Amino acid sequence: MPRDSNAPRGKTTAYDPKTNRNLPINNPLRNEIAQAVADVRASGPLAQSLTNVVTINLVANAQLAVGGTAAMHYSAEEAHALNQGASKATYINMGTLLEEFRDQYPAAARDTAAAGLPWVLDPVGAGAGELRTAILRSFVENPPDIVRCNASEAMALAGIWNLDAPGATHPHAGVESADDVESAVPAAHAIARFTSGVVCVSGAVDLVTDGHLDFYLPGGSVWMTKITGAGCSLGGVSATYACVARPLVAALTAALHYNRAADAAERVANGPASFQTAFIDALWNTSADEIAQSTIFI
Repeated sequence: MPRDSNAPRGKTTAYDPKTNRNLPINNPLRNEIAQAVADVRASGPLAQSLTNVVTINLVANAQLAVGGTAAMHYSAEEAHALNQGASKATYINMGTLLEEFRDQYPAAARDTAAAGLPWVLDPVGAGAGELRTAILRSFVENPPDIVRCNASEAMALAGIWNLDAPGATHPHAGVESADDVESAVPAAHAIARFTSGVVCVSGAVDLVTDGHLDFYLPGGSVWMTKITGAGCSLGGVSATYACVARPLVAALTAALHYNRAADAAERVANGPASFQTAFIDALWNTSADEIAQSTIFI
């Protein structure tokens, strides 16, 4: 993956508000983030999604709300057709698996890679069950450009891929994280270096890393944990931004966009249901400057 020579070196330890500093406002990376927002809104790129049935509606609505286009399916054949035409990126989400996905998902990843297009993985529930583990292990052959996950999933995925990282064999048996972001830093680094891509670990303070540079993104709302599909839809939006930007910029832009929209939604919501509605509206209304000028600790 191309490196940002203008970005300062990231830390190898987790975020500490006493020692980390905000990315300078004139850093070129912020210009790339603002440009990614503008480009998506101007061009409406299509990122196809093979995502779970529980969250598919929110994934599609979130992609539309940031300015992208959505196509939802579960077929390697459809993935191939879209890769040859309109789709500029692919999102694969590991929730609510069926046996036929054992062949369909690896084939979709393989076809996307062969087409020279980026793809995003959300390893939902990594480590839970043989089918899930087998599919995730198959992605070693065509690794994703962006992994969007929680801390426990990052640690489990590093174990499934036999990567050398503390905590990489940590078991995981659900979709909620049992670990904090700090615990997952070594696994996130190992995954990013293996894929030559980017890992976004969601938490109280999100981590985005390419294995060499670390960025910590504060903000967001606790109500994100009270609606179904917040993380899954972030993966879909990451794919939307991957249509127009390199993986590091796409992952940062998506996570920052989500945090600013969640901040705005919480201020007007009365509970989880109204929060979800306000959140979709905020994705639509949050400006490129608001996103790009967010706090980014390095």
